[in-house]
Amino acid sequence: MNPDRPTVSVIVPNYNYEKTLPACLDGVFAQTHRPLEVIVVDDASTDRSREIAASYPCRLVEGGGNKGVSAVRNRGAREARGDILFFVDSDVALRPDAIENALRVLREDPDCGLVHGTYDTRPLFDDGPVEHYRVLHAHWWRRRSVGRVGTAVFALAAVRREVFAAAGPFHEGLRDAEDVEYSDRLARVAGIRLTDTVVGRHDDCAGLADMLREQFRRSLPLAGFAGAHRMRSGGVVVNPLPGVVGATLFAATLPLLFAVFAAPLLAAVPLLFLALFLVSDPGLAGFVRRERGTRFLLYFLGVHLLAQWAITAGLVVGAVRRLGGRRALPAAPGASS
Repeated sequence: MNPDRPTVSVIVPNYNYEKTLPACLDGVFAQTHRPLEVIVVDDASTDRSREIAASYPCRLVEGGGNKGVSAVRNRGAREARGDILFFVDSDVALRPDAIENALRVLREDPDCGLVHGTYDTRPLFDDGPVEHYRVLHAHWWRRRSVGRVGTAVFALAAVRREVFAAAGPFHEGLRDAEDVEYSDRLARVAGIRLTDTVVGRHDDCAGLADMLREQFRRSLPLAGFAGAHRMRSGGVVVNPLPGVVGATLFAATLPLLFAVFAAPLLAAVPLLFLALFLVSDPGLAGFVRRERGTRFLLYFLGVHLLAQWAITAGLVVGAVRRLGGRRALPAAPGASS
């Protein structure tokens, strides 16, 4: 390996992303640091994804059935030949300097084994206000966490090959929170850095119902290993706990507002919880207002409130499932029961 010019294997997991895969691959092939190879690992897509990938100068690898993103990333890592494995999701289009900047971070911080980046404040495709909510929030929580962290997010991330080998493969029993489980192993062998110099535009949920279902599903592991990870020092926090608590208690005490004339003090209780929700992530409201204006801020906060309720619902259902005897973390393939 030449430390000044390491070779890079770009690994793109794909499942039915014909909409965004061309923009993703265009971004990869426009990099100022040309990758050694680009590997698209297809997870049994039923759309035109494979045909699209085959039209680019990349290597198309079949994932061997619909096994999920963890298995697909593992397959890509096994196929890769580069000194650096650069993972980018197929709904992300990198800025031209993303790989070059990732390599600079790794070069300047030899103890850092993985660097991951941020989303742009603009979506890859403008599909409406829900997507703008998602992209702005995703940008915000990454930006406020820039620096040394204990959490790796693999949507756009570069990892040294030897570090990936030392941490081991992704847990193929997980289709959600796989980054969180991997982060705990990765942090034992190398440092992790989150940077705002590695940037990509992301295509996110456009429908409110789809977004809330996704929030619910991704919150199920919070009752187990994912929640424990978030409480550790250095864990990247997406939604601060006081905000989730404030939003939940606001909903629970909302009927007290109807007692405003009979018992004004009781009517103030839900408003106090609403205030807790609003101030729990300092700087968020000002950031959104600067980006999109006051009217959109009001919309953003309303959708954000609904998202916190979906998170609470997922946490509660996850806790009930744990009490019912389900594993907090699925057994790894080949593990004994």
